[in-house]
Amino acid sequence: MPRSAPSTSVQTPSPTPGRPRVAALALGLLATPTALSSNAATTTLPDIADSVGTSLSTTTWIATVFGLAMALGTPMVAALLRHRGVRAAVLVCSALVVAGTLTVLLSDSLPGLLAGRAAQAFGGGGFITTAINLAGTPARMGVVTAGSGMLGALGPLSGSLLSDHVSWHAALSLSALALLAAPYVYLRAPEFRPAEKLTPFDVTGALLTGGLICALVLLGRFPLPAALGALALIAALAVRIRRRPEGFVPAALLRSPVYLTACLVVCALSTTYFALLYAVPRLLDDAGWSTSSVGVGVLVALLTGSVLSWGMAASANRLDRRTVLAVLLTLGVTAPVTVAAGVPAPLMLAAGGVAVFVAASGQATLSVVAVGGAPDRLRTTALGLFTLCYQLGAGFGPAIVTLLPA
Repeated sequence: MPRSAPSTSVQTPSPTPGRPRVAALALGLLATPTALSSNAATTTLPDIADSVGTSLSTTTWIATVFGLAMALGTPMVAALLRHRGVRAAVLVCSALVVAGTLTVLLSDSLPGLLAGRAAQAFGGGGFITTAINLAGTPARMGVVTAGSGMLGALGPLSGSLLSDHVSWHAALSLSALALLAAPYVYLRAPEFRPAEKLTPFDVTGALLTGGLICALVLLGRFPLPAALGALALIAALAVRIRRRPEGFVPAALLRSPVYLTACLVVCALSTTYFALLYAVPRLLDDAGWSTSSVGVGVLVALLTGSVLSWGMAASANRLDRRTVLAVLLTLGVTAPVTVAAGVPAPLMLAAGGVAVFVAASGQATLSVVAVGGAPDRLRTTALGLFTLCYQLGAGFGPAIVTLLPA
């Protein structure tokens, strides 16, 4: 009998028989408060600066440190998942979020706030990695990615309301909402079973990777030193990977064209989204829109794009992989080109909605493609590094906007 042609639809791994599945909504609640907390700080920085007695430019380090710690937490907790399992990761991340939130609530100085936000973000990044690792299908992944987009869109409004009616301390404590899901996820998590031929934790590789993440995230603030540091760390990490091919960054992943393509595409889509997230409000302001009109317009665009991305993720299993990739790439290019062409303001808002749609859809659907291009024993690590590529876009996008003429 003739063999049928291989399927090119987005395939998902089958769940282990008898293994309890964590409810998708619980995964969403575990992961999405980090996006809410991150964006809530954007509207509270002036109040914080007045309260702690620092300049606004200095106070923005609160946002920078949060993004940096979240990026660091993603691959580190992926390694913890690989070596100790979900329950250990949930406990560690919960402890960090609790400690960070208490520090933020009790601090009235910038160093204390930076320490608290770093702990919150590291734990929050770990929660995101854990939720994505447990999702397993694009539809369930869409709950995490679309939910993050929706709560991220609501973050600035939530921050301003809490700052006005409660306190800015409360606005910086929204990460703690993830703790509502932590006990359930811990109890439903599968028992840890070490992968075959599990190698010891690669401390040197982890330190080099962490240093490279710091350099990449800080490119926007210190372009030349960060770029030189990144190049040096890339060279050192390459040497480390050759010496330890099963280390923190497995060589097998770097030899997979499918995996590398998925990571590069999701980083590009994320960079576009975060660049437009900062550029579109500025362009609308230059066009004479009021602050409230800009806020409402951006909120509607981001919420619409996030909801549509959920539908895209849910239907990904029924679509051809090449079709999904073509749609994402086409829209991902169209959005920034539309804004760069100087189109009317409503079309700029539509482009912002398209950008969040392709970024969230890409993260949900391409994660499955990425895992499909990685060996089974490296699945957790592959997801962690893939998620890191998405989060790096949050640093690259705003940095690109700062290079544009005012």
